[in-house]
Amino acid sequence: MSTFQFDLVSPEKLLFSGEVSQVDVPGSEGDFGVLAGHAPLMTTLRPGILVLHGEGGALQVVVNGGFAEVGAAGLTVLADMAVPLEDFEVSRLTDIIERAEEDVAKVEEGATRDKLVRRLDQLKTLQAILAQ
Repeated sequence: MSTFQFDLVSPEKLLFSGEVSQVDVPGSEGDFGVLAGHAPLMTTLRPGILVLHGEGGALQVVVNGGFAEVGAAGLTVLADMAVPLEDFEVSRLTDIIERAEEDVAKVEEGATRDKLVRRLDQLKTLQAILAQ
């Protein structure tokens, strides 16, 4: 099977850079798979699990927000948050959700509150996905 270059970057660090045979991405319009020679594409990410398939098997990574770009050089994912599933602490997510709910309750109507509500919705979506 043909391979292509894949880079996964989060604000903290470069999580992965190398050749892969396939990457399954949780796109904002639905999940999609990328293989070598995929048509150019740019999309936003939704909360979910990105799966990269390489020589060492499949690696699952929890992502929340960001962008994916497929181009001639391969696939690049710039994720707002990206943590290998095996390292992800679901209990920590519960704490983050509780704090986000408190933040939403403190803010009156307006753009700031809307932004906080969107973040809370993303976190709850991620929690639901991980509970499956």
